[in-house]
Amino acid sequence: MVEFPDERQLVIEARAQLVDWTNSARTQAYAELFEGDDPLLAPEDQQLLDAIDSALERQGGDGVWGTDQYGIHTAGTSSSSASLGVVCVYHPQITKDSVLRGPDGIDDDAEERLNAALWTYSERVSTLIEEQLDEYVREKQR
Repeated sequence: MVEFPDERQLVIEARAQLVDWTNSARTQAYAELFEGDDPLLAPEDQQLLDAIDSALERQGGDGVWGTDQYGIHTAGTSSSSASLGVVCVYHPQITKDSVLRGPDGIDDDAEERLNAALWTYSERVSTLIEEQLDEYVREKQR
């Protein structure tokens, strides 16, 4: 009979993989949502988001991309038979005090479009990480 790793050990091992899974999921989600024939944002909104990202980086911050954060939880998921899942614990967001938000920056509607796109992106990254986690769990249970 195959002995399954206990959940605690599985979480520890999976967390060690989380950075790599996150990086590959970010790349895939960005390509799916912001590149190609039907991008999530119009070109002018994409330019705004890229300008905000660049301005934040120039100020010494992390920018917009890569500030999303993910965690592994043990509550299980509806899309998986595994007892582990992934959740986005920090969604990047443009706020009223963000750079470029002032009188020469973006308006409320543009802010909402960008934030909706960032939310969609983060949730897609979470789903992609969870797919990798599910595969990892399946491999460990073989």
